[in-house]
This record gives sequence, C-alpha cells and structure tokens, in this order.
Amino acid sequence: MSLPSSLSGALRSGVPPLEVRLLRNGIPESCHRVHAVVCDQRGRVLMRAGDPQQLSFIRSALKPFQATTFVASGAAERNGCGDRGLAIACASHAGTAAHAREAFRLLWGADLETTRLQCPVPAGASSPLEHNCSGKHAAFLATCRQLHWPLESYLQPDHPLQREVVKRVGELLGLPGAELVQARDDCGAPTLQLQLAQMALLFAHLGAGEHPDLERLGRSMLAHPELVAGEGRFDTELMRRGHGQVISKGGAEGIQCVSRVGEGLAVAVKVEDGSSRAKQAVTLHVLEQLGWLTPSTIEDLAGRFLRPADHLRLAVEGDLRFD
Repeated sequence: MSLPSSLSGALRSGVPPLEVRLLRNGIPESCHRVHAVVCDQRGRVLMRAGDPQQLSFIRSALKPFQATTFVASGAAERNGCGDRGLAIACASHAGTAAHAREAFRLLWGADLETTRLQCPVPAGASSPLEHNCSGKHAAFLATCRQLHWPLESYLQPDHPLQREVVKRVGELLGLPGAELVQARDDCGAPTLQLQLAQMALLFAHLGAGEHPDLERLGRSMLAHPELVAGEGRFDTELMRRGHGQVISKGGAEGIQCVSRVGEGLAVAVKVEDGSSRAKQAVTLHVLEQLGWLTPSTIEDLAGRFLRPADHLRLAVEGDLRFD
C-alpha cells in the first residue's frame, strides 16, 4: 500500500518520535515512543514527529467513516435518528443505559431485533447493546435493511456493506479501496491498516465541511460528545471543552485522531506500545503546540488526563516539526 503522491514525499527519517514519560514524584519510571503527524485535506504532511508512514490499524477511529454508509443510503433519514443516533453510530461508548438506549433506537427505527447484533456481550453485561461498538453495529444493520442487503453476514469483508465502506475510504484517500489491508477488529467488524498520514488525511476530510455526509456526522459528534465516549473519557471531554473547534476519535492500541473544524486540518497519533495514557498526553501536547485549544482548556484537560495521582505526572518530550 502506498500513499498518494502528495504524501509520498514525507521522509521516514530525521524527525524523532515524541516521548512520554511517567514521572513518580518527579522521577522517570516508564517511557513511551509516539509518532504524530498533521495533514491537510489535500494530503500534504505539514508537521510531524517520527514517521508519518508508520503503519497501524486505525481501529475505532474508523467509525465516522464506517457510518457514512448509514447516512448516504438514506437509512439514517428513514430511521429518524437525528444527531443523537448519528453520534452513537460513531461511538466507542461506555455501555451505560443511556448509550444502550440510543443503539436500541437505531434498531427499533429499522424494525430490527437486538438479537441481530453480532458484537460481543461484554463481561458482566447482559446484552450486546452494552458493547462499546453497538451503535456502529446497529447502524450497519439499519443500512443493510434499507438497501435490502443480507443481515446475517453484515460483518464479512466481502459483504456489500463492507465493500462500500472500503470503497468510500479509498476515495477519500485517493487510492483504490482494493489496496487497503483489512483485518478483524475485536467487535467482529473489519478495520483497516493505514499509514499514520492517511489517518490524518481522513480526519482532515471529516472536519473540512466539504463532504455532506461527513459534515453531518462530525456535527453530530460535537453536538453529543457524551455519546461518543462517555463522561470523563478523553474524546468526550476534549470535544466538550473544545468550543466546537475539534472533533476527536480514538482507537485501541494507541491511536488518536483530531480534526480542526472548518480548516481541513487534522492530527493523527500512534503510540508504539499502544498506551492510552501516552496518546492522550501527546494529543494535548500537540494541540497546545498548534494553538487549537485555549491555554485554560489545555490546563483543564491536563489536570484530568496528565496527572493520574498527586504523585504521578505524564510529561511529553519533543515537538512537531515542519515537514
């Protein structure tokens, strides 16, 4: 898999990754290496730390782009789900009763039973509606119902739904979807292996406002950040305090992507060892460097996510550099 020509000039050397250190009473205890890149919607790498061509699975940061089929098919409109339903379709939620209800409403609007969901039942839970990906799965099923596609096989890579998702992602990246490498995510749905700069390019499109389906999904995430993740969780708190300026969506194994609304710019972050705490620390560090959030907002979020206890602190070393 190769980058579009506008991205291919980004060199793989010369700019070191960022490092996140856990300090215990000011003494370093652990260290994480982190790659970060800023791209615009034309695919140009503007700033970076580490390798913009670092390959990783995008995991749940793919969800807004998987949800475009729900909007484009007319299923969302027919469902009458509104912004709350679109937000839960993009969510990695906490499995609360409120989250489960929103996912259920997507199924109800499409006249589908909960038993159709093929995401797992979480440990200690009683329903797949409590799985963090239930909104995505419910939107998948509603789309299949709308387009008269098979329901039983909706997670298979060769299903028309999944082929359409890959096609749409490929179009945003400027390459054939057939070139994209797929693998099974933990919820059973396909995810994609992408270069870090490609993840940033996708999110630059999400925030640019030039693709109606993406614009509607991004607006819904901003309107209901509490549904995208959950109270106290990073994506929710970042969007809630970002004054409508940033759309945030993380993924497992150290993936974090943030769009700058209305400017066609985005950041993508990958932690080599998959640490969540490190991706949050680097994201705040990068957003501060870019000036996308106010100093008071950065300080508020740092108090929540960079200081896990009075005697512990996360410190980021290094900066993005112009490419």
